[in-house]
Amino acid sequence: FFFRLTLNSTSCSSSRRMLPSTRLLLATNASRVRLFWPGASMSTFLSSSFSTESTSDDDVEIADEAVCGEIEEEEVTGAAAPAPEPSLTRSVVTDLDSLPITFSDISRASVSIRSGIVRTPCVQSHFLSEIVGANVYLKSEFRQFTGSFKERGARNAIQKLLQEDERPVGVIAASAGNHALALAWHGKQLNVPVTVVMPHVAPMAKVDKCRKFGARVIIEGEHIGEAKVLAEELVASEQLSYVNGYDDPMILAGAGTIGIEIIDDCPDVDAVVVPVGGAGLIAGVSCAIKTLKPDTQVFGVEPEFAASYTAASKAGKPVPFDVKPTLGDGLAVPVVGPHAFEVARHYVDEVVTCTEKEISLSILRLVENEKMVVEGGGASGLAACLPGGALDRPSLKGKNVVIPLCGGNIDTTTLGRVLDRGLAADSRLVNFEAVVSDRPGGIARLTAVLCEEGASIKDIYHERAWLYTSIDQVRVKCVVELQGKEHAMRLKKALLDKGYPLNWCIDDEPPAGSSDGFFQHVTA
Repeated sequence: FFFRLTLNSTSCSSSRRMLPSTRLLLATNASRVRLFWPGASMSTFLSSSFSTESTSDDDVEIADEAVCGEIEEEEVTGAAAPAPEPSLTRSVVTDLDSLPITFSDISRASVSIRSGIVRTPCVQSHFLSEIVGANVYLKSEFRQFTGSFKERGARNAIQKLLQEDERPVGVIAASAGNHALALAWHGKQLNVPVTVVMPHVAPMAKVDKCRKFGARVIIEGEHIGEAKVLAEELVASEQLSYVNGYDDPMILAGAGTIGIEIIDDCPDVDAVVVPVGGAGLIAGVSCAIKTLKPDTQVFGVEPEFAASYTAASKAGKPVPFDVKPTLGDGLAVPVVGPHAFEVARHYVDEVVTCTEKEISLSILRLVENEKMVVEGGGASGLAACLPGGALDRPSLKGKNVVIPLCGGNIDTTTLGRVLDRGLAADSRLVNFEAVVSDRPGGIARLTAVLCEEGASIKDIYHERAWLYTSIDQVRVKCVVELQGKEHAMRLKKALLDKGYPLNWCIDDEPPAGSSDGFFQHVTA
């Protein structure tokens, strides 16, 4: 077959035997040009090197970092038609070639891991699109066997080790969760011994799963930093290969395969919103996205209690951040990986933070609207896009936005608490205190008002001892289920109109200026 590739208004032809295809992407990275055919189940990649001075039939010169064109196939008899002299010049970016990973590493990883990981769907969400005001596409990475995107990097790292040594001694990592699970599972699949050092705070469910996968599990340290110290000691004493869960170049390349699949499934994507912890995921994804479609914006989102990437950006290098407990515990990394940061800073457009309230609300939205159970870290990308979030901005309205949901390993008990917090953040679960008469019928009159306003009582408790105003009054604490903020405001107004002194949506701390150290009259 003879094919002609049309690039914008300029056409260039070359004789080459082609795989059946309807679309061709050319992506350049310094001196290399990559041919990318999206296939039915997995993309096929061909890499070639071209010289700007050559005039042979296999030479192509392009100027843009990523060019998309259409292929026309013709059957040719006899000698191939001569190729016209290319009129485009290639832009060479030597800076990106020196990064820890390039697009070629991600391309090779895509082929290497495709038989061992799930090719996750990227589907538009009708309900979330309405809420966000953009065309929201969700890539369900939590559907991997071990529940997170970490499988991509773990398998790629082990595959690379097998290429270098057919009988490796084994791999080791310090991890409290997803990376340990991914490494244990793919080590078992590829017959490579795996050791994981997990801190005492690691969930027992994940510890047990790692053992079931055949990994040697060592519990050491109060946090991941102390666990890593022992892991590094074992590397030296047992000649094991250490695989950093968010900074090993092969981990970054494996994570970057998500970006290739995003472009394949959603070629018109305008923005990709990626959760950020150690920065390995966003480094790989941004490299792939910006190579294949440079005009796509890449945003990162990290919890405000674990803003290590933001700290690194301000300092110009990875620096320690005082991490606090967060619902996005999978993103709670005190220092971003130096390799990951070096790659991400070249490709990522912006990194923003999200609050604990926004994370809980995003988990609730996914459960209610998509029937998806996602952990806090995995839902952080959506958290920033919801109304009031850092990415709730006019420039993204109506655009095609892809959000990878990168993990779903959340404990059932934690999920229950998070959903309650999400309902509270949505003003659908409200608590308040009111003072009522301590005579028969006092509480009944209060509950009658709640009934009239359509409030469902979830919990009610009355307290006599700690009220210092009147001996014939009692404080009643209520938790009620409502339909939202407007309903909550109607209920509050109705109670005030009935003359009930209120402490509305009480916090754990005593309200400032209260006469008895706790109670405060709330006016409209």
